[in-house]
Amino acid sequence: MAEITKKRNGELVRGVFEILLEHPEGLAAKDVLARMARQVPPTEFENSTYSKHPTVRRYEKIIRFATIGPVKAGWLVKDRGDWSLTKEGRRALREHPDPEGFTEEAGRLYRKWAQDRPDFPTEDESDDTVVESASLEEAEESAWSDIESHLAEMDPYDLQDLVAALLRAMGYHVAWIAPPGPDKGIDIIAHSDPLGIDGPRIKVQVKRLTARVPVDGIRAFLAVLAPTDVGLFVSTGGFTKDAQLEARSQETRRIMLVDLRRLFDLWVEHYGRVAEQQRRLLPLRPVYFLEPAD
Repeated sequence: MAEITKKRNGELVRGVFEILLEHPEGLAAKDVLARMARQVPPTEFENSTYSKHPTVRRYEKIIRFATIGPVKAGWLVKDRGDWSLTKEGRRALREHPDPEGFTEEAGRLYRKWAQDRPDFPTEDESDDTVVESASLEEAEESAWSDIESHLAEMDPYDLQDLVAALLRAMGYHVAWIAPPGPDKGIDIIAHSDPLGIDGPRIKVQVKRLTARVPVDGIRAFLAVLAPTDVGLFVSTGGFTKDAQLEARSQETRRIMLVDLRRLFDLWVEHYGRVAEQQRRLLPLRPVYFLEPAD
């Protein structure tokens, strides 16, 4: 792609970084790309389509491909459709204002990363590689979006059952699951042994939320934990920074926070041990792609 110079590459990636600088907790890739059209408008070439893919505009694919190097350089994190800057990425944006120098430094760190991987393929910027790399990334984002929507819209009692099934798959013994109605802040009680004799009692609260749990929600949960209990707070909406700090700063009570992504990761890790009947709550099937050189 001779039309994409080092300078232009730097302009595009710096544009992405400038957008993300305003969103320290990250931003969905689709929103980044939508804003990029205003931040760094596409050239005539970038606005064109690929000869083998006449319905695919180059601009978004080029941006996705151009950000691979900064990811390997440790400047950018791509996590299931969300993009965010690292501390090193923010520093790079400040220290390398020249787009071409910015690209060269990212490339240097990328090559350093690749040196530790002798089987890593050489760089390839052909149209096919750009399209394939971007399409794989988009497929992963789409898959996660479907999973995220499924969990976020799940019936609250089904979500409760899913967490209980996960605990059983992890080797814990679920002693009680709250029936429909008021639960006084506890949805599940589990133990590390069948009789609940050894180890602490595990009290679990499960919340299907879209908003993040604030610090007051953590404090309310802590109020129902005895000094010897372990608290597990599962929330599909995640937790505010203050809530996370409150959980980490506990010295006498143990509480673990599990957001939607952590819940899914645990489900995948222990899926093979989840009872067949409970797998229907979040059924998974692996799909294999030929991974292009990145």
